[in-house]
Amino acid sequence: MDNIIFEDFQKIDIRVGEIIEVRDFDRARVPTYKLKIDFGSEIGVKWSSARYKEDYTPDQLLNCQCLAVVNLAPRNVAGFISEVLVLGVDRDGGGISLVTPLDKAVLGARLY
Repeated sequence: MDNIIFEDFQKIDIRVGEIIEVRDFDRARVPTYKLKIDFGSEIGVKWSSARYKEDYTPDQLLNCQCLAVVNLAPRNVAGFISEVLVLGVDRDGGGISLVTPLDKAVLGARLY
Protein backbone atom coordinates (compact mmCIF):
# COMPACT_ATOMS: atom_id res chain seq x y z
CA MET A 1 0.00 0.00 0.00
CA ASP A 2 1.33 3.41 -0.94
CA ASN A 3 1.26 6.12 1.70
CA ILE A 4 -0.16 9.54 0.93
CA ILE A 5 0.43 12.75 2.79
CA PHE A 6 -2.36 14.36 4.81
CA GLU A 7 -2.74 17.17 2.29
CA ASP A 8 -3.63 14.57 -0.37
CA PHE A 9 -6.38 13.18 1.88
CA GLN A 10 -7.74 16.69 2.39
CA LYS A 11 -8.35 16.94 -1.37
CA ILE A 12 -11.01 14.21 -1.12
CA ASP A 13 -14.36 15.85 -0.35
CA ILE A 14 -16.57 13.32 1.46
CA ARG A 15 -20.02 14.59 2.42
CA VAL A 16 -23.24 13.37 4.02
CA GLY A 17 -26.20 13.01 1.71
CA GLU A 18 -29.71 11.59 1.95
CA ILE A 19 -30.99 9.19 -0.68
CA ILE A 20 -34.23 10.70 -2.01
CA GLU A 21 -34.86 8.42 -5.00
CA VAL A 22 -33.88 4.87 -5.95
CA ARG A 23 -34.25 3.53 -9.50
CA ASP A 24 -33.32 0.21 -11.07
CA PHE A 25 -30.37 0.42 -13.46
CA ASP A 26 -30.86 -2.51 -15.80
CA ARG A 27 -28.21 -1.40 -18.34
CA ALA A 28 -25.37 -1.82 -15.83
CA ARG A 29 -23.23 -4.99 -16.07
CA VAL A 30 -23.75 -5.86 -12.40
CA PRO A 31 -26.90 -5.41 -10.29
CA THR A 32 -27.01 -1.67 -9.69
CA TYR A 33 -29.28 1.18 -8.62
CA LYS A 34 -29.38 4.80 -9.72
CA LEU A 35 -29.46 6.87 -6.54
CA LYS A 36 -30.61 10.49 -6.36
CA ILE A 37 -28.94 12.03 -3.31
CA ASP A 38 -29.57 15.37 -1.59
CA PHE A 39 -26.39 16.93 -0.17
CA GLY A 40 -28.02 20.12 1.09
CA SER A 41 -27.96 23.68 -0.25
CA GLU A 42 -24.18 24.02 -0.81
CA ILE A 43 -23.81 20.98 -3.11
CA GLY A 44 -27.39 20.23 -4.10
CA VAL A 45 -28.82 17.04 -5.56
CA LYS A 46 -26.53 14.58 -7.34
CA TRP A 47 -26.90 11.17 -9.00
CA SER A 48 -24.83 8.05 -8.40
CA SER A 49 -24.62 4.56 -9.81
CA ALA A 50 -24.28 2.21 -6.83
CA ARG A 51 -23.85 -1.56 -6.61
CA TYR A 52 -26.19 -2.13 -3.68
CA LYS A 53 -28.98 -3.98 -5.49
CA GLU A 54 -28.05 -7.39 -4.06
CA ASP A 55 -27.67 -5.94 -0.55
CA TYR A 56 -30.58 -3.51 -0.09
CA THR A 57 -34.12 -3.03 -1.33
CA PRO A 58 -35.15 0.40 -2.61
CA ASP A 59 -37.21 0.91 0.56
CA GLN A 60 -34.15 0.23 2.74
CA LEU A 61 -32.13 2.88 0.88
CA LEU A 62 -34.81 5.55 0.51
CA ASN A 63 -34.32 8.38 3.06
CA CYS A 64 -31.10 6.76 4.30
CA GLN A 65 -28.11 8.98 4.93
CA CYS A 66 -24.83 7.99 3.28
CA LEU A 67 -21.28 9.19 2.78
CA ALA A 68 -20.07 9.99 -0.73
CA VAL A 69 -17.08 11.51 -2.48
CA VAL A 70 -18.51 14.59 -4.18
CA ASN A 71 -15.46 15.99 -5.98
CA LEU A 72 -14.60 13.17 -8.38
CA ALA A 73 -15.05 13.84 -12.07
CA PRO A 74 -18.42 12.52 -13.32
CA ARG A 75 -18.24 8.99 -14.73
CA ASN A 76 -20.25 7.50 -17.61
CA VAL A 77 -21.65 4.13 -16.50
CA ALA A 78 -23.57 2.40 -19.30
CA GLY A 79 -24.85 5.74 -20.60
CA PHE A 80 -25.68 7.14 -17.16
CA ILE A 81 -23.62 9.98 -15.67
CA SER A 82 -22.66 9.11 -12.09
CA GLU A 83 -21.75 12.37 -10.33
CA VAL A 84 -20.66 11.13 -6.89
CA LEU A 85 -19.13 7.97 -5.43
CA VAL A 86 -21.24 6.48 -2.64
CA LEU A 87 -19.00 4.74 -0.13
CA GLY A 88 -19.40 1.17 1.03
CA VAL A 89 -17.34 -1.52 2.73
CA ASP A 90 -17.25 -5.30 2.53
CA ARG A 91 -19.92 -6.84 4.74
CA ASP A 92 -19.02 -9.73 7.03
CA GLY A 93 -20.45 -12.77 5.26
CA GLY A 94 -20.41 -11.12 1.84
CA GLY A 95 -21.95 -8.18 0.08
CA ILE A 96 -21.50 -4.46 0.57
CA SER A 97 -22.50 -2.31 3.54
CA LEU A 98 -23.40 1.31 2.87
CA VAL A 99 -21.28 3.75 4.91
CA THR A 100 -23.67 5.86 6.99
CA PRO A 101 -23.34 8.22 9.95
CA LEU A 102 -24.26 6.61 13.27
CA ASP A 103 -26.50 9.55 14.17
CA LYS A 104 -28.62 11.80 11.95
CA ALA A 105 -26.17 14.26 10.38
CA VAL A 106 -26.48 17.65 8.70
CA LEU A 107 -26.88 17.26 4.92
CA GLY A 108 -23.67 18.28 3.22
CA ALA A 109 -21.59 17.90 6.39
CA ARG A 110 -17.98 17.10 5.52
CA LEU A 111 -16.06 14.10 6.80
CA TYR A 112 -12.83 15.18 8.51
